[in-house]
Amino acid sequence: MTTKSALMAAAVLALCSLGAAAQTGAAPALPAELAGHALLPARSFVPAPKDAPAYLQTSGKFTAADGRRVDALESIMGTSFLSDKAAPRETGVKLPFKGQPVQGFSGIKTMKDGSFWVLTDNGFGAKNNSADAMLMFHKLRIDWKQGSVQRSQTLFLHDPDRKIPFLIVNEGTSKRYLTGADLDIESMQPIGNELWFGDELGPYLIRTDLQGKVLGLYETRLDGKLLRSPDHYTVTTPAVPGTPVTTPVRRSRGYEGMAASPDGRFLYPLLEGPLWLEGEKKWETSADGREVLRVLEFDVAQRAWTGRSWKYPLELKGNNIGDFNMIDADTALVIERDNGEGSVDEACNGPARPDCQNVPARFKRVYKISLKDADAEGLVRKIGYVDLMDIADPKSLGRNGATRQGRFSFPFVTIENVDVVDAEHIVVANDNNLPYSSGRKLGVQDDNEFILLKVPELLKAR
Repeated sequence: MTTKSALMAAAVLALCSLGAAAQTGAAPALPAELAGHALLPARSFVPAPKDAPAYLQTSGKFTAADGRRVDALESIMGTSFLSDKAAPRETGVKLPFKGQPVQGFSGIKTMKDGSFWVLTDNGFGAKNNSADAMLMFHKLRIDWKQGSVQRSQTLFLHDPDRKIPFLIVNEGTSKRYLTGADLDIESMQPIGNELWFGDELGPYLIRTDLQGKVLGLYETRLDGKLLRSPDHYTVTTPAVPGTPVTTPVRRSRGYEGMAASPDGRFLYPLLEGPLWLEGEKKWETSADGREVLRVLEFDVAQRAWTGRSWKYPLELKGNNIGDFNMIDADTALVIERDNGEGSVDEACNGPARPDCQNVPARFKRVYKISLKDADAEGLVRKIGYVDLMDIADPKSLGRNGATRQGRFSFPFVTIENVDVVDAEHIVVANDNNLPYSSGRKLGVQDDNEFILLKVPELLKAR
């Protein structure tokens, strides 16, 4: 089939999908073509700043299964956190590390000069094992033709003016560098001469200058009430076993994605999990029973919550979102994913073994949504989506065996980066959970992969 014929067929398919979706009420699948594939190797590290405490020159010392401190470098083998405990699947990368791992990434912004700002996730998956993982963000240049990623700048979050209202790991130092035991920042937005970060632990919003110095911390309020997770600084462990502590936000389900309005007036942080409705004794759902995630609105100039919110409906129970960025004032991109990794072709199909995927990836999508068209229930409208497990690659741009029979897939458990590049393209990237993910190839730690997708139908869809 010629390129022109293929494009015409894709357009007809998109129109048919839109028509079928209109009849069923479901968002239609729209075509995506791979336009670039670049990789940053898993073993990418940066030294801690010279004025940082000496213990930060290594990282991952608190990741042993029994919680004990381990100082011997590369003595703890990483295993996929989705592998069965009876059959751990090794990734080939060992902890602790010399230096700070640059990866994995959990937030991306496209800049006017063609570069990208990316945010390193908080550390090693939990608050209690990330006290030596520094919070940082980076400026990257991606060469799509060569498939390479160049890091040109790294900046570290720090709080010398004591804007963080609770005890931090580096409390007794002058620079007060922040770590993954203090905050779990998962999204970032540059607005003017400041940066804003969305945190999972509080959940909080963090405001910094362009060098990463904290200027303020803002707790979350909805309907006049404080929203807290079990890791909020005011929540303490009960003195009596069995005593319930009710927090409406689940642990590690605070802000995963956070969009900003194009004019910089508003931030739209999006929770990763449903809210607990204490009066109804259940997690929040829509009228038709779907789990919903709250999108809140924050006024940047007033530094206050506006009181407005929307509800994002999940397609399947237990799904999560990975990232959230606006396209224009009314529409946005959202990554919705399941908690699987690896190809279905490599599924165990029986007892778990180290040489197969016991939780293969099945649902990895980028949705286009409309905030303006929210219904009476407050549910955003899903306009359409592209399937990250089934991307056309007619030019064979996929690297490292990622393309099979002209189709490219992105089978990672945590895909946490999406943004618009231009009128026809978006960028998507995974969080490789170093050293705990092995979705691309069994027994091999995932790299951080970036894909450039040509999706004109998605970006134009209304």
